[in-house]
Amino acid sequence: MAAAKKAVLGPLVGAVDQGTSSTRFLVFNSKTAELLSHHQVEIKQEFPREGWVEQDPKEILHSVYECIEKTCEKLGQLNIDISNIKAIGVSNQRETTVVWDKLTGEPLYNAVVWLDLRTQSTVESLSKRIPGNNNFVKSKTGLPLSTYFSAVKLRWLLDNVRKVQKAVEEDRALFGTVDSWLIWSLTGGASGGVHCTDVTNASRTMLFNIHSLEWDKELCEFFEIPMKILPNVRSSSEIYGLMKAGALEGVPISGCLGDQSAALVGQMCFHDGQAKNTYGTGCFLLCNTGRKCVFSEHGLLTTVAYKLGRDKPVYYALEGSVAIAGAVIRWLRDNLGIIKTSEEIEKLAKEVGTSYGCYFVPAFSGLYAPYWEPSARGIICGLTQFTNKCHIAFAALEAVCFQTREILDAMNRDCGIPLSHLQVDGGMTNNKILMQLQADILYIPVVKPSMPETTALGAAMAAGAAEGVGVWSLEPEDLSAVTMERFEPQINAEESEIRYSTWKKAVMKSMGWVTTQSSESGDPSIFCSLPLGFFIVSSMVMLIGARYRSGMP
Repeated sequence: MAAAKKAVLGPLVGAVDQGTSSTRFLVFNSKTAELLSHHQVEIKQEFPREGWVEQDPKEILHSVYECIEKTCEKLGQLNIDISNIKAIGVSNQRETTVVWDKLTGEPLYNAVVWLDLRTQSTVESLSKRIPGNNNFVKSKTGLPLSTYFSAVKLRWLLDNVRKVQKAVEEDRALFGTVDSWLIWSLTGGASGGVHCTDVTNASRTMLFNIHSLEWDKELCEFFEIPMKILPNVRSSSEIYGLMKAGALEGVPISGCLGDQSAALVGQMCFHDGQAKNTYGTGCFLLCNTGRKCVFSEHGLLTTVAYKLGRDKPVYYALEGSVAIAGAVIRWLRDNLGIIKTSEEIEKLAKEVGTSYGCYFVPAFSGLYAPYWEPSARGIICGLTQFTNKCHIAFAALEAVCFQTREILDAMNRDCGIPLSHLQVDGGMTNNKILMQLQADILYIPVVKPSMPETTALGAAMAAGAAEGVGVWSLEPEDLSAVTMERFEPQINAEESEIRYSTWKKAVMKSMGWVTTQSSESGDPSIFCSLPLGFFIVSSMVMLIGARYRSGMP
């Protein structure tokens, strides 16, 4: 029997989407932007101490290889020839910090994840060295001094991990965010791997001057980071190197964007004032400010949006970052056990249609924008005897929406022109209750593309458009029209404002819970100073979890 004829689809482009919770590889048709196939693997997070969040860099790398192999197998089953894949883009969780040995290719410590809080005392000691009238760190980087960014994580590794110190002394150490680790490994690793990053990821390290687009000597001296361990900074769309192993050996890696910049590109927000919000582990609202840096007066970050080619201009964005969005659903699943799968939360929330006065502030890693308050911790308040797991599920979804509202308010004040609608993407946008709640709480329409994989799409667009690849046109007339689903506000503005103002009261109560000592050491003495309300909330939550597991109503 003759072999089945392979489908001819024209040039294809692959995208590695390496996120905090999972890794995926997706393949798109470069002419239509249609998603043809993909594979996903969940990534383990480790919490060795209170406030610490780590991942195994080798597990991350192996997950990328696994996703590529499985996706190629699926394409084969669809009679699609993988030799049509002409380029690969990389999109990644940002700020997560890896240091490895360039001679052996072995990581020298676990990846320190962006959510990690161990560096709070480092941040406090560094902040005392910044003159009050000249915050040169923020003016050069667009970022507040925070545990969030890579420089302080790298400083901690240099101060506390002897293997890292020794490798630096012996000129064996390389530093990178996840994109650098992956590109170096995929292009040969210890046998000639390319050590690079792109401008979007570099702009999240706190060592990069977003005006000159170079590593900054003054910043590196301030953080005491040796410049020799830093990757070369490239544009977001150019050929970095070729795949050296696996099913796609020889295919160029030619696109690289931090995940939020990738989503901005994938949503085709190429003009000033266009904004998108991505709902993943965290929640990230970016507004394109064009070729000028806009510095926020209201707690937002100034960041590099993209630079789509070596000779192309750089574009900037204002960003509001929420640490915990999808992570709160994972917490309800893994820590409390009130849902068995992430998808169940929509069913629970739909049962009640209200939080019944229950408010949830998931400040598990402190509060990011617009507060930048590391002392905050998660609280659930407004509980009564009537409150059940459905109300808590609804309050968790509302929390994601309220956090987005706070950022949108700050962005409107900074930009001066309120957004008329919000473009959204990310895994959580499949939850229709969440999307409707978001429209109600913002009191503007929420617009969702029918194909929500815009982060991977953005990485694929950058890779396919690179010089030397040239299979994806970024000209406005050539960009595929995307069908959209629209959610209109369904409550009156007054009710929306009342709910929002009550949420802000809850946020105020979440602050000031943790001292530096307790957050760094996991010191149990913290519990001696906690108010009674903490124990009541904890007991209620544990009781709900126990009732659920025992099958009680």
